[in-house]
Amino acid sequence: MSTHQASALLLGLAAIILGAGLLGWVARRLGQPAVIGEVIAGILMGPTLFGGAIAGFLLPTDIRPFLSALANVGVAVFMFLVGLELNRNMLRGTGRVAATVSLTSILLPCTLGILLGTYLLRTHPSEDPLGFVLFMGVAMSITAFPVLARILIDRDLNRLPLGGLALTCAAIDDILAWSLLAVVVTVLGGDADQWRMLLAAPYLLVMLYPVRRLLGRLVSARARSGQLTTGQIAIVLAGLLVSGGVTEWIGLHFIFGAFLFGLVMPRGEKAELRTELHDRIGLVNNVLLLPVFFIVAGLRVDLSKVDAVDLVELGLILLVAIGGKFVGAYVAARLNGLSSRISATLATLMNTRGLTELIILSVGLQLGVLDTGLYSLMVVMAVVTTAMAGPLLSILYPRRLVDRDIAATEAAVRAADPGLHPLWIGGRRGPMSSA
Repeated sequence: MSTHQASALLLGLAAIILGAGLLGWVARRLGQPAVIGEVIAGILMGPTLFGGAIAGFLLPTDIRPFLSALANVGVAVFMFLVGLELNRNMLRGTGRVAATVSLTSILLPCTLGILLGTYLLRTHPSEDPLGFVLFMGVAMSITAFPVLARILIDRDLNRLPLGGLALTCAAIDDILAWSLLAVVVTVLGGDADQWRMLLAAPYLLVMLYPVRRLLGRLVSARARSGQLTTGQIAIVLAGLLVSGGVTEWIGLHFIFGAFLFGLVMPRGEKAELRTELHDRIGLVNNVLLLPVFFIVAGLRVDLSKVDAVDLVELGLILLVAIGGKFVGAYVAARLNGLSSRISATLATLMNTRGLTELIILSVGLQLGVLDTGLYSLMVVMAVVTTAMAGPLLSILYPRRLVDRDIAATEAAVRAADPGLHPLWIGGRRGPMSSA
């Protein structure tokens, strides 16, 4: 790296941090997740506005490979934290409500996405039609677990049984969606020698058993010392990067290795380890590395040449993405006895896609599945489906009803009401049957 490149990189990073932070703050002031503003910051710096003149001035082309490398590290750390956040205990004994809502909210949009992909092949031809249509199915099926969790906390829905149910459904959705994406990446083949794919199963076994046991020793050491040491954090960071590197070499994407490393990480009896890792690793990632990813992703979005055909395709993409998720989750929830209000709220929450969708779209772009035009339209879909959650929730489940149901739930807990089952949040047996 030359002196000029080093100077341009540092100045560019400063601009990225400030720009993403400013628009993230604006988004929060408007009642939206910060990710909405950060994504828009990336789009505005790309060719959509002024033909990319802003990015050309702030981020010269000779430093963009370095930015892409930093973005990949940020995505790897983010996927580790997503895997860490998924509590495997949520998936046990969740009953048929969470299982059916999760399955239908995956299968319906995935099926519709495959059909849409078949239609889009006419205007977006692909060298691998099967991989293209399967990828479109997976891209329509995503629910962003981290964004959903943030929305629940901001609106106090995490204090209701609905919050637990939504998190469980999103956790199952994430696992299913990432598994489907792994299958699609395998079908596409990538650049790796095909024989390496045979190592995927042994790699999974190594992660589930010896690696998990070794990580268990780290958790025990942390419990004895009371906090994570610098050396222990270094082990975690090195482990997630090695895991990501192995899956990339095998022929999958590095996001799978980072995600699995977080998933197999022992939690211990309390949540201190997860919280400490989020605070000490996630802080730098959220402030520095993920904004770089948003900008790099935005530089590839070009909405300046959108025409009537593109608008029709965008309408179809939104219809499939929103309708497939909403109808799948809503119908399954209603069939399990939940009220119409709770079912609609749950279906709206399952429609949030956020950063998780952007990561999958970036994978599609890297693999050559998506062209720039379709990638741009899919990014718009990710922004719209995430931004619409707040206004819809305010209509479906206004604050006064949330406060009422929190009070009713807490009263039932205090009374140790044996008739209150946590999943009967809108049925005949819970205090929120009128919700």
